[in-house]
Amino acid sequence: MQILPFYLLCDESGSMIGEPIDAINGALPDLHHEISTNPTVADKTRFCLIGFSDSATVLQPLVDLSDIDSVPALAAGGLTSYGDAFRTLLRCVEADVAALKAEGHEVYRPVVFFLSDGIPTDEPDWEQAYKELTQSRFCPKIIAFGIGEAQESTIAQVANFRAFMQKDSSVSPAQALREFASSLTRSIVRSAGSIAADGGNGFTLAMDDTVPGFSTVSLDKL
Repeated sequence: MQILPFYLLCDESGSMIGEPIDAINGALPDLHHEISTNPTVADKTRFCLIGFSDSATVLQPLVDLSDIDSVPALAAGGLTSYGDAFRTLLRCVEADVAALKAEGHEVYRPVVFFLSDGIPTDEPDWEQAYKELTQSRFCPKIIAFGIGEAQESTIAQVANFRAFMQKDSSVSPAQALREFASSLTRSIVRSAGSIAADGGNGFTLAMDDTVPGFSTVSLDKL
């Protein structure tokens, strides 16, 4: 079977306390329901949730969402260690791909949705961890979203596929995060459909060109 692993790498730092973290936690049940109740999507995809603040924690190891009753909630507090987030992600990807292959699956390059509302507090040390991730054999496709005090240049630096920034203060972080979660869900559903439609010969990562409440960040500008 062909499997496309998705990872949600989500900022749990103190600045996410309140509306931002509540919005993500409120959207996770919808994501779970949408994917777990669609056999085609659940069969073709796997989902992992990693939260990061002072350190990173694997809140939900990679799983077929139809095999669990709910997705664990995020809890905000602490600093914003991008470095530990990327190191944890790399360890997960390496172990997960190996396990899926051992089960006889064909594994597509993992897809990461990265979300942060601030500046990394381990600047510039995180860049080495990011380099190790993106230069690894299993380098994932990274879609990065920035809200709140996140810097556009940093979000563009993290992304290697697509990047988005919350447009302006007229859109609340909670509103933007609901749209972020909807975009993640659509991407998983459409990408799984692409795998099924192509008979396992390949797939198209179905990512929105635009996301309501966000502006698209160019990755071509240096």
